Amino acid sequence: MSRLPPPLADWIAARGWRLHPHQQAMLDRADEPSLLLVAPTGCGKTLAGFLPTLAELGPKPGPGLHTLYISPLKALAADIRRNLGAPIEGAGLAIRVEDRTGDTGAHIRRRQRADPPHILLTTPESLALLLSWPDAPRIFAGLQRVIVDEIHALAESKRGDQLMLCLARLERLAPGLRRVGLSATVEDPPALGRFLACHPQPCAVLTADPGPDPDIAILDTETPPPWAGGGGRHAIPEVLDQVRRHRTTLIFHNTRAQAELFFHALWLANEDALPIGIHHGSLSRETRERVEAAMVAGALRAIVCTGSLDLGIDWGDVDLVIQVGAPKNVKRLVQRIGRANHRYNAPSKALLVPANRFEVVECLAALQAVRDRTLDGEPRGPGPRDVLCQHILVTAAAGPFGADALYAEVTTAGPYAGLSRPAFDACLDFAATGGYALRAYDRWRRIMLRDGQWQLRDPRSAQAIRMNIGTIIDTETLKVRLRGRGGAPLGEIEESFAATLTPGDTFLMAGQVVRYEGLHEMTVEVSRSPGRDPRVAVFNGTKFATSTLLTHRILDLFQQSRWPDLPDHTADWLALQRKVSCLPRADRLLVESFPHDGREHLAIYGFAGRNAQQTLGLLLTKRMEEQRLDPLGFVATDYATLIWGLEAVTDPAPLFDPTRLRDGLEGWLAGNAVMKRTFRASATIAGLIERRHMGQRRSGRQATFSSDILYDTLLRHDPGHLLLAITREEAERGLVDFGRIEEMLARIGGRIDCVRLPRVTPLAAPLMLEMGRVPIEGAGRQRLMEDQAAALMAAAGLG
Repeated sequence: MSRLPPPLADWIAARGWRLHPHQQAMLDRADEPSLLLVAPTGCGKTLAGFLPTLAELGPKPGPGLHTLYISPLKALAADIRRNLGAPIEGAGLAIRVEDRTGDTGAHIRRRQRADPPHILLTTPESLALLLSWPDAPRIFAGLQRVIVDEIHALAESKRGDQLMLCLARLERLAPGLRRVGLSATVEDPPALGRFLACHPQPCAVLTADPGPDPDIAILDTETPPPWAGGGGRHAIPEVLDQVRRHRTTLIFHNTRAQAELFFHALWLANEDALPIGIHHGSLSRETRERVEAAMVAGALRAIVCTGSLDLGIDWGDVDLVIQVGAPKNVKRLVQRIGRANHRYNAPSKALLVPANRFEVVECLAALQAVRDRTLDGEPRGPGPRDVLCQHILVTAAAGPFGADALYAEVTTAGPYAGLSRPAFDACLDFAATGGYALRAYDRWRRIMLRDGQWQLRDPRSAQAIRMNIGTIIDTETLKVRLRGRGGAPLGEIEESFAATLTPGDTFLMAGQVVRYEGLHEMTVEVSRSPGRDPRVAVFNGTKFATSTLLTHRILDLFQQSRWPDLPDHTADWLALQRKVSCLPRADRLLVESFPHDGREHLAIYGFAGRNAQQTLGLLLTKRMEEQRLDPLGFVATDYATLIWGLEAVTDPAPLFDPTRLRDGLEGWLAGNAVMKRTFRASATIAGLIERRHMGQRRSGRQATFSSDILYDTLLRHDPGHLLLAITREEAERGLVDFGRIEEMLARIGGRIDCVRLPRVTPLAAPLMLEMGRVPIEGAGRQRLMEDQAAALMAAAGLG
């Protein structure tokens, strides 16, 4: 059990503060080898994580690194350094706290390696880079504790897998290392504990008082939500009214493009000239920092934002959160709600704004899940092997290693506890040769075995390995800057969007309309162009799929006899659907067929999430082609796929045969661009493709060209290559999400309700209005052209 040093205890007492029970418990259980603290936002969980460190270091600590703090965000590390400064300086503790991220200067990083601080605040990528240096054993020899903040966010990405491999290495360099995980949103604490702990050690879980229920509701609007799309702009008057009534409001969106559109519309309607900012990941660092500084100073009444403000930075006096669009994920919603009233035992206040009519139902399901304290989360798969390949190269950059020792070390990392030795050896062989088809090329033969130890074939390659550390894949983007000497940077847009621009075109960036002037040295130069109708930059923001938990709750809502919690316009819509057809159920698949506008339509209500429903559309139209049903196209949402064509489907059951769908997926993936896109990401992480060469970032086109050639070469000459196997796993789990299709098929157990109707149904009508239609170039399209040609010739008297 640790006790606070008297100066710190006196400093706390002088302010009339007392430790919360979970903070005292963290002190009492400081010797636990692994400890996960689950505590609501605003209850001081980060300080709770540091209290044992402050107690152990005392007023006059000796030299050397004692504690590593790791967060998903660079800005969060800097924020923690500011917050820790108050008790350390106030109590007169001689504790050095520094952060080390991609923004830290080279001279400071060199000094930190030679003379590390007592507490180092960093990110997974910067830790991996530190571990790649030969002097890592000296730097970390005295390390006592690692604190992983917002661990739930890291556990959901490859950054978390990389971090756990790094912790396995730290455990070897500093035996007896204690691990602490901090999170406010954990759906399965034991599972997250297994992710954090050094396998096979157990992880203790400490749960704080969850505090009061949040004050959360759906925003009432005079104008009903549109039937499809919308982006929430129908609610602009009511949102502005809420901004006027509160000190600071965060207005969250799910994508960056939606945030830009909403901010633009909000600003045009802002007749009171309320100070409003915008914050998202495609904006320049300078722009984001200006907004953050204004938030801290209390100078903004509202900030339109995305996931860039999801995590635990306490920027200012936020007393309201508005979520525009269905949150898609209960855990994400809880995280965002926690940004409001960032204080212990103070209820957070939040409003949900459905962007369209169906999202009213989804928002109600999410609201009820929050009130029931039910969180969602998909089961984690095994640790990805492309991350392991990179870790092997990083280990080699630090010095020679033995295969047996490294395998034993890797399997202590939670995500890799079940890794087989043949799977490990395949990754080791890849690092040594590049694989069968590439072993003749020196550039991919990076490590070799000498005297029983694996080491770099060329020591100079360590620099290239370090420049390419990380699992975040750079998008193909170009910088955007105002034209003129010293023009201010605004942010980034995707290369594919920039390629469509001609001088004079306008688009939204950083909340303002800008005019494209030209491309200069790979930078998009623009000028301000107010008062024009803009296009919208194509930001590479994530399009979230509705979680399995939320879809099940929606399906449960459908089975209610009436819906008193829904607004009348939505309840009447569902009642009409039940009257003319039926509502989808969890244990059955509803398939509707009907004619409309001279085409036959098939609506499949799978509730499998957007990616899976999109994949389902591709696979089903392929099956329909084989059955000569002549499909012409499809569109997908989170809850349904709508297919249109020339022939009616009388019996849809054969279309959903699991074996046939799996076979169709295999054939489709073999020649699809999804695989090349996924291959490029995995090959970059694994080290086959460099994202930076000789200190220079390679352009997106260069990287794509290289990866496409490699993919085609491996597919032709080495179809069993490790990277192709990894690519298939990643494609099925990510962009394709075939697992959700399999979950749907297992859930319905072959029970399909096919309803034939004379016209479009209430539930299918919004699907007809959806953007993103995918045309099918097949026999149906050819048949249409032939019919149109025959009609034209007949009209001309040539039939």
